[in-house]
Amino acid sequence: MASPDRKIAVYPGTFDPITNGHVDILERSLALFDQVVVAIATNPRKQPLFTLEERSEFIADAVGRDPRVVCDAFDGLLVEYCHARKAGFIVRGLRAIADFEYEFQFAHMNRRLNSRVDTVFFMTDERHHYVSSSLIKEVASLGGDIGGLVPPAVARALLAKYSAPAEAKGDPK
Repeated sequence: MASPDRKIAVYPGTFDPITNGHVDILERSLALFDQVVVAIATNPRKQPLFTLEERSEFIADAVGRDPRVVCDAFDGLLVEYCHARKAGFIVRGLRAIADFEYEFQFAHMNRRLNSRVDTVFFMTDERHHYVSSSLIKEVASLGGDIGGLVPPAVARALLAKYSAPAEAKGDPK
């Protein structure tokens, strides 16, 4: 896939929003790869809180606008996207055994669909192993403290989304 002198990886997910666990995986993957494409999946089963543009900005901000990180939206088969991006690797983070079982199946299917794309797993840092985007949104919506769990721009955006007056959210009073 990628030329031998240039290693490109794709880090797929919805990143709604990106967490410090995601940032940790992304930064560690930059130690192995020349470029990491953060592929923001458009998942028809999920209704995102943030737009693709907002999520791309959060990601770029979180890594200090590192030029080795490229944000892009994708749908369809991940291995086809990897082929189009000339990426030979998929980056995935693992938090728990349940993640491993799920990711193990996908890694094997992706390998079957395109044997030239390998999946590389990173164990999530122990400080972030319990954090998920869904959990962050739930805690933020209930007024809980998410400091240190997401990048500062994400924390501010969540606070703004969840502290907006009821009328601005479309709720009649």
